[in-house]
Amino acid sequence: MPKWVKFLIAVLLLPICIGTTKALWSVFRHSGGAHEIWMPMLAGAACWVVVFVLLPKPMWVYVVGHELTHAVWTWVFGGKVKKFKATSEGGHVIVTKNNFVIALAPYFFPLYAVLLVLLFFVGNFIWHWTRYITWFHLLLGAAYAFHLTLTWHILKTRQSDITSQGYMFSGVVIFLGNAMVLLVGVPMVAHRDVIHALGLWVECNHQVLHYVARML
Repeated sequence: MPKWVKFLIAVLLLPICIGTTKALWSVFRHSGGAHEIWMPMLAGAACWVVVFVLLPKPMWVYVVGHELTHAVWTWVFGGKVKKFKATSEGGHVIVTKNNFVIALAPYFFPLYAVLLVLLFFVGNFIWHWTRYITWFHLLLGAAYAFHLTLTWHILKTRQSDITSQGYMFSGVVIFLGNAMVLLVGVPMVAHRDVIHALGLWVECNHQVLHYVARML
């Protein structure tokens, strides 16, 4: 698809970005559980930010996750990974299938945070890890902050994933991808109804699109 077409699609998706932001804000406001959930997560995020600012950045760990995310989404779309390379200086994967989701997934899909959630889910199912829930929230906050800070860090340099899709289109997809991860993830962590959150997303976008239609 030509980049100019992707640019037009990105422009058309801007109202969806506004509706998604409204829905996400509402989900955060009604998530509750500040002491049990958000305080440990914010503490974990703060701990990681201190590490990020004061200590050498663990680029090898990030690059492995970045390239592995490309690989995971290639498998999701039915493709195969032929080569995988990751060093602290950078990395790449050679795959048999590619699209904008595979190209941009590392910028919105927090792989390490998702793996942590899966690990805790399995551990709680088998060994009843409920007593460690505070530590889980602490580590989850750190893992998500790891994703945000290092993604922002590498976006300050030229990324072939971004240039291949176009800056405007990439920015919109990355924003919506991160927002949708939170829109689903926040209710799950806060023990709220994910379906209700998605319904709220539909409602907010309907309101925004209706307003845009009236303006036109």
